[in-house]
Amino acid sequence: MELKRPFPDYIFHTIPEPVRQYIIHLENLVLIQTKAISGLEKRVADLEHRLNKNSQNSSKPPSSDPPFKKPSKKNKKGKSKRKQGGQKGHKGNQQKKMEPTSETPIVPEKCNCGSSSFYPESIKPFYTHQVIELPDIKMDVLHFILHQGTCSQCGNVVKANLPNDRRTGYGPRLSALIAEISGINGNSRETVRTFCQSVLNFSISTGAIQKVIDRASEALRPVHERIGNIARNSEINHVDETSWFQNGALRWLWVMVNSTVAFFMIHQNRSKAAFLELIQDWEGILVSDNYGVYAKWVNLRQTCLAHLIRKAKALAERKDPITKRFGQSVKKDLQLLCHWAKAPPEDQEWRRFYQRFMDLIFDHQDFEGEVGTLARSLIKQIESLWLFLDIVGVDPTNNLAERTLRYGVLWRKRSMGTQSEKGNRWVERILSFKQTCALRSIDSFPLMADLIDSYFKEIEPDLSWI
Repeated sequence: MELKRPFPDYIFHTIPEPVRQYIIHLENLVLIQTKAISGLEKRVADLEHRLNKNSQNSSKPPSSDPPFKKPSKKNKKGKSKRKQGGQKGHKGNQQKKMEPTSETPIVPEKCNCGSSSFYPESIKPFYTHQVIELPDIKMDVLHFILHQGTCSQCGNVVKANLPNDRRTGYGPRLSALIAEISGINGNSRETVRTFCQSVLNFSISTGAIQKVIDRASEALRPVHERIGNIARNSEINHVDETSWFQNGALRWLWVMVNSTVAFFMIHQNRSKAAFLELIQDWEGILVSDNYGVYAKWVNLRQTCLAHLIRKAKALAERKDPITKRFGQSVKKDLQLLCHWAKAPPEDQEWRRFYQRFMDLIFDHQDFEGEVGTLARSLIKQIESLWLFLDIVGVDPTNNLAERTLRYGVLWRKRSMGTQSEKGNRWVERILSFKQTCALRSIDSFPLMADLIDSYFKEIEPDLSWI
């Protein structure tokens, strides 16, 4: 930047030398301060951008949003005409009529006219009111009295042995309940201990609870392996990762999930080696964000449009008009792409979109800063932006993996991770079991009880449900 004096040079040279030097000094000072102000303005804009980051315009999780900055319903434009609650056409979840343990007939007593006499043949049921109650819980406590005897031939004392499935102090159904409360519902050992004492009316130590969980983890080992095999033989998989901690040391919780199974793995690294350990020889269609390891996937890949939309939204909130306009345009086009997942475009509509979008990103690829960075990123992964339009079953976002990881994130926040490799295996197995059951709409407790029963009896578990 150069300063332009408001008078000709010959007038400047007629000014006394000390005055000219002072003017030059002031001009240099203005240039320095102008450059400093420009840098400070850029820094302030960057700091404001960081301060305004949330789960809607970045990859930050929703739990990181400050409670005092959550969007208010009052700020929404216009008032929705929809009433609260279930909407018209919504499939209701009514209470199912269960097999009764007892029935009590109730007959009318008195008519509004004052009469208490009714025709006997007119008395008939018109409605069944169902009341579900929890019975008094009385635990089954089995005592196995082991005997010993002296051999009449050699004189040795021979002691009786417990059956394999009765060697632990807690049966398969009780063990499954403890595993369900601890793993599926994510409660602490102390909470499980309190529940057993308060509700089931028996005392158990946190150490014994841990032993029950260790046995449940071993019972889940074949389930975890089976889920991994199915995932690695599926055509499409969503992959994502989040941080985890073991004794305060950083680890990574990985997930590979599709419409039928969810496979979890805890690894010490977030790297290509960890990714390859997760997928092994799988070569299907990858749905993911644009993390470098995923971006280098040599097979077909669908980029998560939700991540790109959040980046575009962040640019649309900047004060710079060029940045703001580019962010708004990219956001609008990517949202339109997501809409086409349910309503594919006509040929002419697609050609117009394609031409407009390509012009937009190529015209901005040489820009400096975030505009050029996003434009070049979109160009680099252009072939993976709309794979979902060509292949049935591919989603335009990686929301499935993010939702599946969500429980693991909450577990990490609640417990601060695990303390050992054994704990890591428990987390991998119970999360894979829990989320696979959820994907298949299967109740987890009966399966868990059967798995632990098979483990106690040392027989192969039934994995046909997977």
